Amino acid sequence: MSTTPYIFEQLHIEVARNASDDFNLFHDKHKWLQITHNPFKGPIVLGFQLNTLIEYQMRLYREAHHENKVIKENNLWYSNYQITFVNAVRPRVPVYLEIKKTLINTMPSLTLTNRIAMKANGKTVLLGYKKETQQPLFLADTRLDELPDLNELPDCSTVPGTDFFLKRKYLHNGLVKNFLSGSFAEQSDYFDELLHVANYPEIFPCSLASGALLEKAQLENHNFKLNPMVYTSHNLSIDRRQVSKLKNNDVLHILVHQLPESSDNTLNQTDIKLRTYYCYGLLNNGEVLYRIILNLVPLEEIVKNLGGKER
Repeated sequence: MSTTPYIFEQLHIEVARNASDDFNLFHDKHKWLQITHNPFKGPIVLGFQLNTLIEYQMRLYREAHHENKVIKENNLWYSNYQITFVNAVRPRVPVYLEIKKTLINTMPSLTLTNRIAMKANGKTVLLGYKKETQQPLFLADTRLDELPDLNELPDCSTVPGTDFFLKRKYLHNGLVKNFLSGSFAEQSDYFDELLHVANYPEIFPCSLASGALLEKAQLENHNFKLNPMVYTSHNLSIDRRQVSKLKNNDVLHILVHQLPESSDNTLNQTDIKLRTYYCYGLLNNGEVLYRIILNLVPLEEIVKNLGGKER
C-alpha cells in the first residue's frame, strides 16, 4: 500500500465535475443534502476521478518497470480497467492506493495484469484490476460499423434502428487538464503548449459517459433527489491507438444502451437488481475509442441492505 496519501478537497471535486459536465447531486457541495436517505454525510469524489488517479499511477508504474516496451512490442493496444466500488471517498479523507506487482500471462494471449486496491479511513473503497491486452475485454463483439451518420442525428436522440441513446460531446484541452489536476494527475506529463505536445489521457473521454447517463435519465423524468443511483462498478476497454489521435475540438459520439433489469443480474450476494448500461465512445471517423459497462443500483436498496449504515 502506498504511503503517500491523496487528500481530495471539495475544490478537486468541483473542478472534475465541471470539466466532465457531471451534475450528479452526490458531488454538489450544497445539493447533496437534498438526496433522500443520503448516508455519505457530504459530497463524494467522482468514480471516474478515482479511475484517473489509478490511470496516472499506473502510467508511472509502467514507466518505472519498463513495461511500455512489452506493451508496444506485443501490440497490447487495449487498456482495460475492472473497478468495483465498495465505498465512497469524501473530501479531506486521506486515500491510499496500492498497485500489486505485474503478472504476465501468455495464454491464450499475452496479458499484463495488476491488482488494484484503494483504502480510506482503514476501509476498502475500491478494488479492481488494470489489464493490457491485444483485444478489448469488454463488449468486443458489438458491431458498430453499420450505424447511420451520427453527425446527422440530433444530440440526445435515439439512433434510428437501434436502442442507442446518442450524446454528442466535444473534447477540449482545457477541460482535460482540469480533470487531470482534479484527479492528482500531473497535467504537464500530457500537455506542453511550448513544445506543441497534447497527449490525451485514457479515462477523461470515458468520464463523459456519466453525463450522458444523467441527460438520458433527465429526459426520462428521473427524480435524482428521491431515487438517486450509485455506481457499483466500471468495466472499461480503451483503444490506445485512438487515444493517441485525440485532439482539441474532436467530436465524441457517446452511445448508451440500457439493459432491462433482471433477477439474473444482481449485486453480489444480494437480490438488488443492477441497472446496467453499455456505453461506446465513437470518433468522427467511426472508430471506437472505448467500450464500457457501467453498473448502478438505487441508493435506497444499498441503505436497506446495509441496515442504514454507510457503504
